[in-house]
Amino acid sequence: MNSSFQNIAIGVDIGGSHITAVTVDMEKHRIISGSRVESPVDNKAEADEILSVWTDTLKKVLRGIQIFNLRGIGFAMPGPFDYVRGICLIKGVPKYEKLYGINVAKAISSRLGLPCDCRVRFMNDASSFAVGEAWAGKAAGYERMMAITLGTGFGSAFLENRIPVVQGERVPEMGCVYHLPYGTGIADDYFSTRWFTERYNKVTGRSAEGVREVAMMAGEDARVLDIFKEFGTNLGSFLAPWLKRFDAGILIMGGNISHAWNLFGKETEEALRKEGCETITAISELKEDAALLGSACLLDEEFWKAVQPALALM
Repeated sequence: MNSSFQNIAIGVDIGGSHITAVTVDMEKHRIISGSRVESPVDNKAEADEILSVWTDTLKKVLRGIQIFNLRGIGFAMPGPFDYVRGICLIKGVPKYEKLYGINVAKAISSRLGLPCDCRVRFMNDASSFAVGEAWAGKAAGYERMMAITLGTGFGSAFLENRIPVVQGERVPEMGCVYHLPYGTGIADDYFSTRWFTERYNKVTGRSAEGVREVAMMAGEDARVLDIFKEFGTNLGSFLAPWLKRFDAGILIMGGNISHAWNLFGKETEEALRKEGCETITAISELKEDAALLGSACLLDEEFWKAVQPALALM
């Protein structure tokens, strides 16, 4: 990688079983070509092993950087987490539980030997995805937006002027919709991979491992296409009240299920319009890069100052 870039940050995405890190050009709002490093992580390992994998990955990215050009490192990190102080609060779940109580910001900084003015900052993964889209994606230029990720779970975030809105009458608590009542359960039951696989099995008597496998059958079996149409109608009717209440200019969708938009998008948009919702819909082109760009935004001092009140509530 060319080390002549100035005004750069490292963006990091912590997944359930991997870490991805890139260098971001803060002036051009883009990932620098050739900077991406990915590593597998055992999320049930001891804290020292997890932190070692993370820092080894970051060292590989740092090799191509003149340290005095680096603003710092931003992490898109699942919670619970103290995002302002950088302390892991994950407890009672099987992923990264051994990091509980550790000041990850200080641990990373110490292990990398970063200068004191090189910051290590954190934001939750759903918000990072949304911020990345608002900073460098299809939501750029919109005052208010909602972002959702459709995959193994149902993630969401509401942004106003690029800052997550996590309280108040316009949004559900923490900007999260996955736990809200829907149908005979909660939204996460209906807008995630398991709904598709269960519905597919019920309708056809066959099993499928994921949405991609189900989507491949949509052109051959009208019953399967109807599953996607049902999903699209449900999604639009569920989201419409929140999009209207927040007055969102655009809805950005990411996650594996969004790749099948051609099979359910028409129904989603029809359901939105039926509810009187005029919000524009768009599929993320940044995809996984959105969270990396969003986490790098944490090293923009103006953004950091503005986002801290929201991070303190997450």
